[in-house]
Amino acid sequence: MTTPQPAVPATGRHLAQVNVGRIVAPLDSPELAGFVSQLAEINALAERSPGFVWRMVDEAGADATGLRPDQDDDLLQVNCSVWESAEALRAYVYRSDHLRVLARRREWFRPPTEAHQAMWWVPAGHRPTLAEAMARLTTLRTHGPGPDAFTFRDLTGQNI
Repeated sequence: MTTPQPAVPATGRHLAQVNVGRIVAPLDSPELAGFVSQLAEINALAERSPGFVWRMVDEAGADATGLRPDQDDDLLQVNCSVWESAEALRAYVYRSDHLRVLARRREWFRPPTEAHQAMWWVPAGHRPTLAEAMARLTTLRTHGPGPDAFTFRDLTGQNI
């Protein structure tokens, strides 16, 4: 049986996204048990979602919790994925069971003090590296939204 390949839009582009968050305690703590217990389910939901292309995983291959975007901060977690379109990503984030977990983020993550999510267009087939994803987030933080890094809010009514 072959795995279906993601559709390549007429533009030849897909949408990459990165989001980071500082957890309130180590992943193996009781405070994070509710979050950690749902990771496999939510990652599987993403992979089954229409428009999903790829998600970053650590060396263990299950999720990205072993990745360290900041070597000096063991509590900083990262998520990076690629989608066929902004509409597909929006549907997963806000109109699927992912929303149930997202609604509880304040239990598990400290409030962000700066931009914690960025999106950018990539050529279909491209898989961002951790360094690339963090650079896009830095671009958004430093320069604000533009064609190199933006958010859902910036997509509204604009041709980014």
